Amino acid sequence: MPKTLRLTGDAEADKLLSEDPFALLTGMLLDQQISMETAFAGPKKIADRMGGFDVTRIADADEDEFVELCVQKPAIHRYGGSMGRRVHALARYIVEHYDGHTEAIWTEGKPDGKEVLKRLKALPGYGEQKARIFLALLGKQRGVKPAGWREAAGAYGEEGSRRSIADVTSAGTLAEVRAFKKAAKASAKAQ
Repeated sequence: MPKTLRLTGDAEADKLLSEDPFALLTGMLLDQQISMETAFAGPKKIADRMGGFDVTRIADADEDEFVELCVQKPAIHRYGGSMGRRVHALARYIVEHYDGHTEAIWTEGKPDGKEVLKRLKALPGYGEQKARIFLALLGKQRGVKPAGWREAAGAYGEEGSRRSIADVTSAGTLAEVRAFKKAAKASAKAQ
């Protein structure tokens, strides 16, 4: 995979996200109703508590024990219990459907952008928007560019956009994404 991601402001958390596709997928799962940096730092919190981050270990863990690990202060999310269950379900799905190889979502059978989007939308906790953002993140920052990925990612795939975590590469771009989101919220509220 290409360069080290700069999503959290924490070098160790960003290193984990850069090196482990399941950690990145988990960060995206957690990215709702909390700041982007906090969401993407969640996998590092899990790794610290489990003595490493491993999709199979998470999938094989007792769900209640895993959830307890996720709600320990500081919790992985504002809703640590429900999100812990979602992370556990996501890990089980990856183990059951992709033999624990997260990257198979975008590599198995050389899928095009539409197929990768379809596979992402099938993941527990992933809907249309989250799947499009993750596809854009793969294309823009991970070098995963199946045919038609920008079209499948929609507006999130636009070159030069500043609308999601897919566009965050520094503190400056994070500020631009926040400004875009704030303006979008204000516009929606005004209507």
